[in-house]
Order: sequence, then C-alpha cells, then structure tokens
Amino acid sequence: MSKSLRLSEKWFRRGLWLVAVVFAWFLIGLGGTLVGDLPQIEQTQTLEDFMDPIELKTVREQIRKTELNEREVSDALEQSRLKHSAAEADTDSEREKFMAWVATRKATALPTQDQELIARTQRVDNLQALERVALAQLEMQQKLLLDAQQANRKAQLRLNELERAAQGEYTSATQSQELRVFAYRLALTLPLLLVAGWLYKTKRQSTYWPFAWGFIYFALFVFFVELVPYLPSYGGYIRYIVGIVITVLVGRQAILALNRYLEEQRLAEEQPETKRREVLDYDTALARLLKGICPGCERTVDLKDTGIDFCPHCGIGLHDKCANCGSRKSTFSKYCHACGTSARLPEPPEQAVQP
Repeated sequence: MSKSLRLSEKWFRRGLWLVAVVFAWFLIGLGGTLVGDLPQIEQTQTLEDFMDPIELKTVREQIRKTELNEREVSDALEQSRLKHSAAEADTDSEREKFMAWVATRKATALPTQDQELIARTQRVDNLQALERVALAQLEMQQKLLLDAQQANRKAQLRLNELERAAQGEYTSATQSQELRVFAYRLALTLPLLLVAGWLYKTKRQSTYWPFAWGFIYFALFVFFVELVPYLPSYGGYIRYIVGIVITVLVGRQAILALNRYLEEQRLAEEQPETKRREVLDYDTALARLLKGICPGCERTVDLKDTGIDFCPHCGIGLHDKCANCGSRKSTFSKYCHACGTSARLPEPPEQAVQP
C-alpha cells in the first residue's frame, strides 16, 4: 500500500506512526508505575506474623545466646589447644634430653651423677604433669563447645518447629494476597482491553487513528506484560485453565471471523462488478495489484500475463484499453499511463423528452 501513496503522505504516515508509538510509550510508563504500586495496597506479611511472638522472641534470644557462647568457647578451645601443643612439645624436648643424658651416664657410670638423674627425672615428670593439665583443659573446652553446639541445635530445631507450624497459614494468606492483588490488576487492565477492542473496531481508521493505535498497543502491553506474569499459579492449574479459556475464546472468534469473511467474499462476488468496485478503496486495490493479488477476491493472479484482463476466480475486470489512445491499462487506475486521459467514462448526455 505504501508504494501507491504520495511521497509526502508516506512521511506523514510514518510521523503519525511515530506519534502512536510515543503515545503508547508514555501510557505504558504511566500504567507500569500504577500497576507496580498496586501491591502497596496490601500489607506485606512474613512467616513471623503467623508465629507466637513471645515464644519466637524467647527462641531467638536462646539462639543468640548459644551462638555467642559457642563463639567464646570456640576461642577458648583454640587457646587450650595451643597450650596443650606447647606443653606436649616441652615434654618431648625434655624427654629427648633426658634419654640422651641417660645414655651418656651409662657410658661413664659415674656415681656422682645420681642426684642429677633424680633432678632430670623430676623435670620430666613436672612437664608431663603440665601436659596432662593442658590436656584436661582442652578436653573441658571441647565438652563446653559440644554443649553449646547442642544447645544451639536444640534452639534451631524449636525455631524450625514454629516455622513449620505457621507455614500453612502463611501460604494460605500469601495466596489470598496474591489473588487480591491480581484482582486489582485485572480490574485495571480489563477495562483498558475492552476500550482497546472498541477502538480497534471503530476508530483504527478514523482521523485520530495514531492515538487509537497507541492506546491499543498500551492495552496489549499492560495485559500481556503487567497482568499475565502475575497470574496466580496454584500448582499451575489456574494458569493452564486461563490459557485454555483464552485460547478457546480467541480461536472461536478467529473461526467466526474467517467464516464471516468467506461469506462476505462469496456475497461480494455475486454482486455486479460496478457494485464491487464502489466498495474497493483505491490505495488498497493498487497495493493488492502490486502484490499480484486480485483486488476483488484477494486470490493470486498472474498480472504479468498480458492475455489476462479479468480475474479467473471472481470475474472482476483487471485491465482494459484507454478510450483515447487504446493502450492497455489497469481498470483501477484513475488516469491512463500512456496519454493521461481520465479513466472515468463520460456520462451520456441527457436526451430531451419528446412530447
């Protein structure tokens, strides 16, 4: 169709389509902001709102104390482990020195070294005693850490029990809230979609068609982007059922539209050619001819064949000869392309009525 338009008209139409897109963009921005703020109508609920606040506070305080105690005991355990390692190293070192000295004494066998033997043995015993004390402290800290961990796990288990007890009510309340928010969105979106359908049916070719198409794009965007993704799931049943219903409704309308179109075409083809030409738009007819389609029945016709002057499907005239120069031309052209003569046939002169 664009090839049959004037150059200025093409640019004007492109500018008007730009107006439609910009108008739709601003409407989408406004609608997105409004739809995004709809959840603020409902108070956001959490799982803790459905738990006993006193018991929840007690359990959280226990968890806090046990975690703090666990960190302190863990730090003390690290210190005890270091002390035990140092005492164990001192004992091993002193024992090695003692064994070396004993080997030397056996070689010399001097009786004067008996007092020194006793002193060295005493030092080893003292270090072993310190090592046992460090080991006892280490074991005590390990027991304290185990007790703290068990107390923490017990408090965590109690918190998990409270969460499981409140999960059912929380899930039900969340689903009800999602359904209410979806109802708000639907109450806002459905009227827009109905208005868009009315504009498409009545105003899409009116003088202010850019605004009509802009609103149509806006309504479709709000429906498919702002509404459908927030459709409640309920295990997928709602989504699939709604999808089936929409598909059936759209498919039914498509089938009815196809049958209605075929019936209109059948009735139009039964009309005289002059009547059929009256309802054909000039630009639409030229656009169909450029695509090799009959303007009357919209079936494919080989227009390059110079022997075809009438549509073989509906019989409408496609080519004739200029009344002035005899050149073969399209019957839908307003002027002859060879001589510029108007294609409109002159009306026969009125004859005087004889008395």
